Amino acid sequence: MIPRQAASTLQRLLAGFPVVTVTGPRQSGKTTLVRAELESRAYLSLESPGEREFAQSSPRDFLRRFPDGAVIDEAQRAPALLSELQSVIDSDGRMGLFVLTGSHNLSLLAGVSQSLAGRNGILELLPLSLAELRPQKLAPRRMEECLQKGFYPALYSRPVTAHDWLQSYIVTYAERDARQLSAIQDLNAFQRFLRLTAARTGQLLNMAGLANDSGVSERTTRHWLSILETCYLIHFVRSHVQNFGKRLIKMPKLYFHDVGLAASLLGIQTFDQIIAHPLKGALFETMVVNEFLKARRNAGRRDQLHFWRDNIGTEVDLVLENGQALAGIEIKAGSRIAGDAFGSLRKWQRYAGAVETHLGVVYGGEEAFEREGVSILPWGDL
Repeated sequence: MIPRQAASTLQRLLAGFPVVTVTGPRQSGKTTLVRAELESRAYLSLESPGEREFAQSSPRDFLRRFPDGAVIDEAQRAPALLSELQSVIDSDGRMGLFVLTGSHNLSLLAGVSQSLAGRNGILELLPLSLAELRPQKLAPRRMEECLQKGFYPALYSRPVTAHDWLQSYIVTYAERDARQLSAIQDLNAFQRFLRLTAARTGQLLNMAGLANDSGVSERTTRHWLSILETCYLIHFVRSHVQNFGKRLIKMPKLYFHDVGLAASLLGIQTFDQIIAHPLKGALFETMVVNEFLKARRNAGRRDQLHFWRDNIGTEVDLVLENGQALAGIEIKAGSRIAGDAFGSLRKWQRYAGAVETHLGVVYGGEEAFEREGVSILPWGDL
């Protein structure tokens, strides 16, 4: 098992909450992490029809089997269990008694928030990060390989090609989960929608344009996007709202949670295909944004990432909040930094006024340095 940075966060939550919920995409390593950290704890999965039926029909009897707690996988499959869990943990009083894992974001957290408010610590585990791969000497050397391969743990522990595994993932999990949640009837239309959504990773979400290209209504487009978000396939980065600057664009930017999955949906089979691909920049931005998101989630932070874009198209790819200070980060796939690379950052900094700001660029090169007060960071050091 590749050591996960979220392990210390999991232990901290176990010490402070009677229930800990670990959510994240399918195959991101949730069960592997929890079972490694709680080797002696009873484990069961509600993917099993028998266990699921028992948990739904007789939740009290179901929980009596585990006087010392348990790890319950895919807990969102039995909503009735969550209400019964509240009375069990309130009468027991021990911390870290139950760990729930699930691959459906909103459906699981809705049940948790209603039944376990104040009793539940939440950890989101995303696919592997570069910071987790580097110590194991597993990080790809070439940026294009990262973009094509992505970061699901199975791709770094099995002798399987990224294209084969990701294509199987799309059919086995992405399409199946979406159809279960939404009763999608026209699979061909949904498959087309999924590919077109992948082609928009790292870009502003134009709902009308996506609907028109997909051949479905805007209402269906909005609904299907919510399903993809619930299944941890995509996430949104929203405009940073501050009382400075010109009129700001309010549309969110859309990102796939795993860049390799987006590349696979685009038909990319080898990393050599990415070198001249028209979406290389968007895929690179997706990878970089996700690395910042993983660092926050692994530390147990649930604060959101933002971007900044004014009404004439000046954009800063990431705006990070750290207390009262802000950091503006540009993302460039090129291996060199052009002389005019800092224009958007300088404009954003001027609008920020008296707010403490830090400027940075993440790029596709290999050298870390500082130029004109801007920190330049190579992608491999994320």
